[in-house]
Amino acid sequence: MLIKSKKERKEEARRRAIEKERESRRKKTLRTKYGQKPLKHAKKGIQSCMLAVLVALILILMIMRSFSEKGEVSVWIGFGGLFSVVLAAIGLKTGIKGFKEREKNYITCKVGAISNGAALIGLVAMFIRGLI
Repeated sequence: MLIKSKKERKEEARRRAIEKERESRRKKTLRTKYGQKPLKHAKKGIQSCMLAVLVALILILMIMRSFSEKGEVSVWIGFGGLFSVVLAAIGLKTGIKGFKEREKNYITCKVGAISNGAALIGLVAMFIRGLI
């Protein structure tokens, strides 16, 4: 018969749905370790990474402005530098606080804390070098 009955089509759709659910469950257990649920990233770590990107953006914009003005910049660039130092310090603090979250993936905390710490050290070094 070329035309399947309504009952046969319904039964075949149910079998496909069961098989799809079984395959979905199998894939989910394969991508996790020993069938455990995957860990989510720490929220504070994500915030720390975003602050690190913001500090890097501010620093790049300040350097570009300084080159375009040939070193003759206004006091606003200095305020931008101090603002980025404060943001880097807040990002470092946020990254460290992210390690206290339980049952999370801490890679964003590590990346955020390290990048904010490096930016903070670099900006403070530039500030001290400017004073000398």
